[in-house]
Amino acid sequence: MSILKLVEDRPTPKQVYNWRIYLLAAVASCTSCMIGYDSAFIGTTLSLKSFKDEFNFAALSDSQQDLLSANIVSTYQAGAFFGSFFAYPIGHFWGRRWGLLSAALVFILGAGLMLGANGERGLGLLYAGRVLAGLGVGAGSNITPIYISELSPPAIRGRLVGVYELGWQIGGLVGFWINYGVEQTMAPSHKQWIIPFAVQLIPAGLMLIGGIFIRESPRWLFLSGRRDEAITNLSWIRQLPEDDIYMIEEIGAIDQALEEQRSTIGLGFWKPFQAAGSNKKVMYRLFLGSMLFFWQNGSGINAINYYSPTVFEAIGVQGNNSLLTTGIFGVVKTVVTFVWLLYLIDRVGRRNLLLIGAAGGSICMWIVGAYIKIAAPEDNPKPHMDGGGIMAMFFFYLWTVFYTPTWNGTPWVLNSEMFDSNMRSLAQACAAGSNWLWNFLISRFTPQMFAKMEYGVFFFFASLMICSIVFVFFLVPETKGIPLESMDALFAVKPIWRAHPTMVARLREEEERFRHDIEESGVMAAKVGADQVENINAEESKS
Repeated sequence: MSILKLVEDRPTPKQVYNWRIYLLAAVASCTSCMIGYDSAFIGTTLSLKSFKDEFNFAALSDSQQDLLSANIVSTYQAGAFFGSFFAYPIGHFWGRRWGLLSAALVFILGAGLMLGANGERGLGLLYAGRVLAGLGVGAGSNITPIYISELSPPAIRGRLVGVYELGWQIGGLVGFWINYGVEQTMAPSHKQWIIPFAVQLIPAGLMLIGGIFIRESPRWLFLSGRRDEAITNLSWIRQLPEDDIYMIEEIGAIDQALEEQRSTIGLGFWKPFQAAGSNKKVMYRLFLGSMLFFWQNGSGINAINYYSPTVFEAIGVQGNNSLLTTGIFGVVKTVVTFVWLLYLIDRVGRRNLLLIGAAGGSICMWIVGAYIKIAAPEDNPKPHMDGGGIMAMFFFYLWTVFYTPTWNGTPWVLNSEMFDSNMRSLAQACAAGSNWLWNFLISRFTPQMFAKMEYGVFFFFASLMICSIVFVFFLVPETKGIPLESMDALFAVKPIWRAHPTMVARLREEEERFRHDIEESGVMAAKVGADQVENINAEESKS
């Protein structure tokens, strides 16, 4: 089986890979546009002269400026941490669709508060708005991957959950360039820095409008006992009649998975909490999901996202060129994300991507850190970058090429598909909470890290990427093409690095037996029918 082969767990009608499934994923992924935009625009907005002048940064020492910037950035992550957990009861009782709508509404309220901040009122409204916006995106980061994974056919589940990551990168692309645009076209003023804050309302508004029309997750409806509505929604999403054999198989698999959960974990709001504390298999996967985000943030991505001007200045980029190089960084990330989404995630698979990305990214980080140590560009400023600086920039962008199609979105895909449907919402809350916790720590302390460690920051992140290779190789199985209802069986196969081919072979054997049984039952039914007709004819002839 080729590493680039699209893996199907069973023969799948072409109608299943239809426009509706992509549209639903795209609408839900407006939440990630909000996240991506914020991670990109906030650092460069804080570096605008108009923002610094309005809030009197000149009266602060360098350390005070670093602290103020870190507080503005990190209050958002703190809100997102709590939002990811608040989303659990919303997603459980109200459903995935209402969870997404709620996230958009809270975000819009937070973004509106930010627009009220100015030099006279101070930063209070900005802090409050960022906390509320963080609550909204935290909830969205929990619910969106679950919603998409529950809609997805196994063979393209990674691609569809990857639409969530694509939304993140599209938002980031706009965020990276928005400040370059206002800096180049507008004189320093209140309007110059408030425009980037106002643009946040666009993806939130699109999510709110689209959320009115999207369908509820069929798997959540099955879990909630709304079976007829669930089958109707599933039939609409798959574009297949309810009596199609593919639909019969999928409904049967969902019913079987729910019955297993009823007899093991149990169905209900508190049952996942009990399982998390008593079931070693569940605890193990919660550990894996949380650690994936530790390693993701340990790559240095959020230090770069939130403080990109600081990073580029450390390499030797001077003045306004840091905004331009930041914009190019956003372009590279977005282009490579398309490659990941359309080709790599469901062909190369999750595990291989993580291993390749960590190895290549670590090498690039070592080289960039070594250049900064040797050349010390901050101590030896030059009007133009020399050959060494250009080389460092090349390896920084090469690091982006390694990181983006691997660690940027793949942990979200894995966390969206590793758990049973009754555990999935709580597990995603833990995973999203873990992401925002590490995100908060990185965003809060990055300015201080660069002030104290200098080139050592790059060596620190490079070392963590090496450690992640060991973690993934020994602990993370490949999940591409495996149905959500078969994840327990996948994780039971040892050794981990052979689990995927073993599971694919087992699924194909089960599929063959299932179809053989259906054919046999059809033959038997036909035989019984023929015997009945023959008996009736015989009786008629006697009479």
